[in-house]
This record gives sequence, C-alpha cells and structure tokens, in this order.
Amino acid sequence: MQIHYGLDKFKAVRPVVTIGTFDGVHLGHQKVIENLKKISKNSSGESVIFTFHPHPRTVVSSRDGSLRLLSTQEEKIVLLQKMGIEHLIVYPFTREFSKLTYDEFVRKILVEQMNLNSLVIGYDHHFGKGRQGDFESLALLSRQLGFKIERLDELTLGDKVISSTKIRKALEEGEVHKANQYLGYQYILMGKVIEGRQLGRKLGFPTANIEPLDPLKLVPGNGVYAVRVEIYGTIYKGMLNIGVRPTVDYNADHRSIEVNIFDFDKDIYHSQITLHFVEKLRNEQKFPNLEALREEMIRDKERTLKLLE
Repeated sequence: MQIHYGLDKFKAVRPVVTIGTFDGVHLGHQKVIENLKKISKNSSGESVIFTFHPHPRTVVSSRDGSLRLLSTQEEKIVLLQKMGIEHLIVYPFTREFSKLTYDEFVRKILVEQMNLNSLVIGYDHHFGKGRQGDFESLALLSRQLGFKIERLDELTLGDKVISSTKIRKALEEGEVHKANQYLGYQYILMGKVIEGRQLGRKLGFPTANIEPLDPLKLVPGNGVYAVRVEIYGTIYKGMLNIGVRPTVDYNADHRSIEVNIFDFDKDIYHSQITLHFVEKLRNEQKFPNLEALREEMIRDKERTLKLLE
C-alpha cells in the first residue's frame, strides 16, 4: 500500500476512490473497502482510500472535547494495510479545506487532481461543507463530470446497523465483546510504557503502566480485562486494569492503565506496546485490604488464561 500525505506525488491508474474518516476500520468500513477492491479490479483501476488527518471534528468543532478515536492515525494505517488497498491518501484537514462545498471538492480535488474514475460511498454517506454532498447530488455531478458512482447498502449485525458511534458506546460501557463483533477484530490500544509506583510488584503481579500514544484515543470503561499484549512483534497473554485503583489510591483524580504480562520479566520502560482487548473480566472494585486484592488477582489470572486458550 502506497501512503500519500497529500496529493503532490499522487499517481494512480483509473483511480477508484472511497472517502471517509474510517475511524476504527470496522465491519461496515471493511464492506466498503472489499467492494472498492472488486470495482477497481473489474475496471482495471487502482483502489484508493481518501481519509483525513486530523479528524474533521477536531477542526470544525474544536471546542468540543468529547471526541474519542477508535483508531489513531498510526493504528488506522496498520489496519488498512491488512485490507490490501493500493493507495492511502491522508489529506490534511484544515479550516480552509472544511469550507469547500462537495461540488468544489469533487471538481478540484477528485477530478482535476486525482483524475477520478469511480467513486464508492457507503450507505447514507455525506461530505463537503454542511454535509450537503449526498448520493443524489453526487450522482448528478458524476454524469456532468464523467465518473462512475456506486452506493453500498448499510451493514447490519443481527438487527443493528454497525457504526463507529455504537462501537464507542460499547467500549465506554466495557462491552468489549460487543465492540469486537462490530469491529471484526479485537480492539487495540497503542501506548508507551511509563514509570509507575510499582505497587503491583509488591502484590506479586508486576504491571507496566501505559500511556496512550494519542490523547484522543478511546480508553474502554473502568474494569479488569483479559488482553493480548504485543511487544516488539511478540504476543503475550496478560490482564489489564483500567481505573482509579480504589484499594491503593485514595481520592485518585485520574485513570491509570496497567497491564500484568504473564511469563514476562524484561525492562520495557519507554517502549511501545499494543494491547488487544479480548474480554472484560469484572468491574473495578475496592477491597478491604491488599491481601484480598491479591487473592482476587489470582482468580483474575485463572479466568484470563481460560479465556485466552
């Protein structure tokens, strides 16, 4: 996959393009991408994903601090590389760019700069200033400018439509299993290992304290999770605690992310680490003493090993 940060050096044969933030690269996105690949193959063209950085909401709604990303830019690139796309365009999203109408965007960027052959859009997709670029208006524009357009049906799981909003809600509520079903893979969080208070070591469960690489990355709801831990390309089993550590931290005003990596004893301070969320074990809770906490952690490890088998 060729990655283009802007269009200065972009070249593609009969480009077949789909556009979006692709936050999470969930099953709905994956359906769009698979159809994109089929259409590009049938038209002897090359598949192109056109996405943005930073996320448009951080620009047009800069005062709204509620956005949490399912995938950072680095995570998104890793996920899209697995999809077999030929070109990924990461276009800089600015206030000036946000003022382009859908008509201007299609004419000036997709047609004039990229020589668009076909446009593939998901169900109910809108773009351009005021989100006025819907399928009907784009279909009219396609006839005027000489490119093809295809809209895909919505993707459901059971009786529910898959969306990034529903996945965020599931993760915030700790429903990792449901989120993973919508994503089509285990939710990931990339971070770096930072200095901690080493309280886990005193309990016989040394932990690595994790700081997400992107402050906008969505951290699942408080609780204890079974996870797989990727370090330098090797996967380990582990259990993760997210929360305020009520048994040992009184009046804590921030959440910590700590992972106990099974059968691992190496210095990984300041290293990058990737967490793959498998299942939530239980809610975070306060125990009467450290011994009671240690006993529960022993049970947590037993449950984790069963889940990860």
